[in-house]
Amino acid sequence: MKILVTGGSGLVGKAMQEISKEYSTFTFYFLSSSECDLEDYNETYQFFSNYKPDYVIHLAACVGGLYKNLANPSTMLEKNLLINSNVLRCSHEFKVKKCVSCLSTCIFPDKVNYPIDETMLHNGPPHKSNYGYAYSKRMLDIQSRAYRDQYNDNFICVIPTNIYGKHDNFHLEDAHVIPALIHKCYLAKKNKTPFVVKGSGRALRQFIYSVDLAKLLMWTVEKYTERENVALSISEKDENTIENVARIIACEFDYEFELIFDTAFSDGQYKKTCSNKKLLENIDEFDFTVIETGISQTVKWFVEHYDECRK
Repeated sequence: MKILVTGGSGLVGKAMQEISKEYSTFTFYFLSSSECDLEDYNETYQFFSNYKPDYVIHLAACVGGLYKNLANPSTMLEKNLLINSNVLRCSHEFKVKKCVSCLSTCIFPDKVNYPIDETMLHNGPPHKSNYGYAYSKRMLDIQSRAYRDQYNDNFICVIPTNIYGKHDNFHLEDAHVIPALIHKCYLAKKNKTPFVVKGSGRALRQFIYSVDLAKLLMWTVEKYTERENVALSISEKDENTIENVARIIACEFDYEFELIFDTAFSDGQYKKTCSNKKLLENIDEFDFTVIETGISQTVKWFVEHYDECRK
């Protein structure tokens, strides 16, 4: 059986490459943007025609952190709408057995009762800081549902919480919070300057290590039989403040006494707490990587690969 992984050179795609040897019954193809422009329907169709996948794990997206989302709502909306529409349309046309697409907890309503769950995705507008990206991902859920309803296609979406790990984008401005802070702390120590974190540090987030998510995606392909979305999340009790995350990173660099929070900057959405009740009801058991271990491994990888990593 052939599995096509879009976004195959990204954070989660690389994690899937790492675990793929454990799934000997599958042949994996990790598609990168340099091989096929998924914004172009003809290119996407030609690739599907050549490879003919049995399964698709759709990870490809135009993504970024808080400040990239704030600055580029139209770009985030349009690029993701094109990518998602082309991948799902081709998955249908080439009769893919199952297409698992990746959403995010950041696309949930801003004003909502916590913890959020899979049924609450469209219960109000998303936070204004990322509305372009959020609505494009909500439409990925709608389109997957439409293919299920009209054609009985097995197209579902998973909803991971904030992902981090090796092979991430460590850009200082456009990256998500953990990789951006890792890079910032690295430079602060190197230049002997304060490690400045934008915002108060009080915002709460659930983080999932990329290798954990890769394993859960394969569980979704192989063993998750429902036709509705499922959140892939750590438990609510393991939620962390940005301050705690920054302190863990600073400790990894032995630089915790130079940490400063700049409250002139926005914290973004205060919390996005997600329930993993449905996941736990469907999976036998799963040991999530604790954040201290995950950050330690990520920092080590970043330092060792500083010259060639995305930044």
